[in-house]
Amino acid sequence: MSVKMKKEAKVLSQGLLAEGIYDLWLETEIAKDACPGQFVGVYPTNKATLLPRPISICEVDRERSAIRLVYRVVGSGTAEFTLYQPGDYMTILGVLGNGFPLVAAAGKKVVVMGGGIGVPPLLETAKRLSEADTPVKPVLVSAVMGYRNSDTFLSEEFSLYSQIHIATEDGSVGTKGNVIDAMREQNVEADVIFACGPMPMLRAIKEYAQAKGIKAYLSLEERMACGVGACLGCICKTTREDHHSHVNNARICTDGPVFDAEDLDM
Repeated sequence: MSVKMKKEAKVLSQGLLAEGIYDLWLETEIAKDACPGQFVGVYPTNKATLLPRPISICEVDRERSAIRLVYRVVGSGTAEFTLYQPGDYMTILGVLGNGFPLVAAAGKKVVVMGGGIGVPPLLETAKRLSEADTPVKPVLVSAVMGYRNSDTFLSEEFSLYSQIHIATEDGSVGTKGNVIDAMREQNVEADVIFACGPMPMLRAIKEYAQAKGIKAYLSLEERMACGVGACLGCICKTTREDHHSHVNNARICTDGPVFDAEDLDM
């Protein structure tokens, strides 16, 4: 179970990674508990925006007790985050949600698939799977990443841990199209898929996985309010009854954000 703490985190570095996308390292004790696929809530200082912004953990550095957040500016809260400089402190809540079940990768051909701002949380996933002494070592790790254009942020880092395959909407890099197009054109094989991205992409991955007999785990992107399951503001439809609401719903912030694709009614 995630250990949830509201803490002050020290900014170690921040920079522009791509247009509208920022790369932020924070020093925080939360790093010792963080797992691939989990997220934190980051609080704006503006009192008019009381709720934390959910941001996936991109990378963990336990030696430095640090986590890396790669986020896109989408409103006033995330715009405020871009102003923080090294030495400043940010208030964060974490660790939140459940991560990818890496044990499912043992002895398998694993593909991590990301689209847009769903790319960052898969970097730590690929990194953990590639570690030589991991008990969940797969036989092969491939990364299939989807971008709008040639601004393929983080792709070079993915190549350190996996075989990288890229799809771009405009065809400027790799396969022209989406991640499923890249899977097919570049003959990427999978026994297990870990994916994060917009809902249309995840629906397509679920359909593809079902047709191919591939086990898939999907991390859902969703606007959230409390981040701890109390408000029921981030509900998704499932094929199973939720013990909390007694209907076929799940709370993405606590029951997810990672789900077995078979459990999702998409």
